[in-house]
Amino acid sequence: MNETRPTTLPLDGILDLHAFRPREVPDLVREYLRSCRRQGITQIRIIHGKGKGVQREIVHAILRQEPAVAAFRLANDRSGWGATLVDLYPPGRIPAQKPPRSGEPPPAPPRRPPLWYRLLQQIFVKKG
Repeated sequence: MNETRPTTLPLDGILDLHAFRPREVPDLVREYLRSCRRQGITQIRIIHGKGKGVQREIVHAILRQEPAVAAFRLANDRSGWGATLVDLYPPGRIPAQKPPRSGEPPPAPPRRPPLWYRLLQQIFVKKG
């Protein structure tokens, strides 16, 4: 039978995103970062490709939010800006909160959905 079974690959600190859709990237990158930290891998290379920069921006937005990320930068080698190098804090060491980047406004507090949305939820969504 030709069943497709998941294959376990060893973590080597290199994640190539060429085979993934943009909507799959956020969860994949977050999980890869967590898995690498658990294994003690603190230097990661994420290959997002050059293209129009869509994948790169998705990856960088995730890296800016992840508390385990100590620093990241574009690779300065033959891949040019087609890869990002990431430094993670070692396992067990994460700062309490990521410091705001200069020039960026502080994150907005979570907003409550508008009244019309809450009313629609009460009408159409059955609870319990």
